[in-house]
Amino acid sequence: MKILLDTLGADKGYEVVVKGGLKSLDNHNELEITFIGPEKEITELVKDSKNKNRIDIIDTNEYITNDEEPALAIRRKKNSSTTLGLKKLKEEGYDGILSCGSTGALLAGATLIVKRIDKISRGALTVVLPAKDSYALLLDGGANMDCTPELLSQFAIMGNVYSREVLNVNNPRVGLLSVGTEENKGDNLRKETYEHLKNMDLNFIGNIEARDALSGNVDVIVTDGFSGNVLLKSIEGTAIRISEVLKEGIMSSLRTKIGAALMKPALKNLKSSFDYNEVGAAPLLGVKKAVFKAHGSSNERAVEAGIDKLIQFIEKDVVRKIEENLED
Repeated sequence: MKILLDTLGADKGYEVVVKGGLKSLDNHNELEITFIGPEKEITELVKDSKNKNRIDIIDTNEYITNDEEPALAIRRKKNSSTTLGLKKLKEEGYDGILSCGSTGALLAGATLIVKRIDKISRGALTVVLPAKDSYALLLDGGANMDCTPELLSQFAIMGNVYSREVLNVNNPRVGLLSVGTEENKGDNLRKETYEHLKNMDLNFIGNIEARDALSGNVDVIVTDGFSGNVLLKSIEGTAIRISEVLKEGIMSSLRTKIGAALMKPALKNLKSSFDYNEVGAAPLLGVKKAVFKAHGSSNERAVEAGIDKLIQFIEKDVVRKIEENLED
């Protein structure tokens, strides 16, 4: 199996991505990695690896920033790490790519270069949320602001396949994000999509509200990119504020500090349950090959975990299974 790692654009630098890749090579004997980034520096990092024979490097120092217009940058920056990686991915022999760089550039480049699956109107950005005792897959997470019922139905099919094959959910519960659980709640998009989903071969549980997203009662959350991104940022902001309040409370007195010491295991579990580094990365669903996006602030563990998900995606042949479900 041959994958590409885009080492540029990560908040913590190319070193973190390379080191995460080296750990994955230790764990997967059949894996080959092509690192895309500064060749001289990457060569220095991998020189002592016992897996040097399974490493290749594409040299570049150019990358696309989050401030650039994605589609325009993909066309203009021919030597950017993302553009070079996606062009290589299109070639025979490469199975997937993981990037910590610009989300917009990866989305635009995957659509323009790798191309969409037949019968898929647009690719969907997926986000794996830390639900109770499990994970919930949210799509779309911000790529498609304006959607149709047909498009949301495609998201449901793709999310169902990914949840089943990679997140190992036996019969994923698919929910439609709305402002109430009743069938007639929501705008016209939600009402029309509801009619589509309830007549499809899915375990559709109906509408869910935003407060249900982390409940553990839904496995796939279907929505447009605008609502999905608002939900995602709301969860992130709430988690940050809760962390701040806990820290302020813990440091307020000697008694609370002692209490915090006694609660340390529980607090550690709380923190890890919201740690994106344990999830690793999530795919852009709807394109013809495996394209995964990791968080910009990923550490070595996140890169390693993301590669694990990418490998599972490839081994389970998720793209082909999505195509089959679209046919059905």
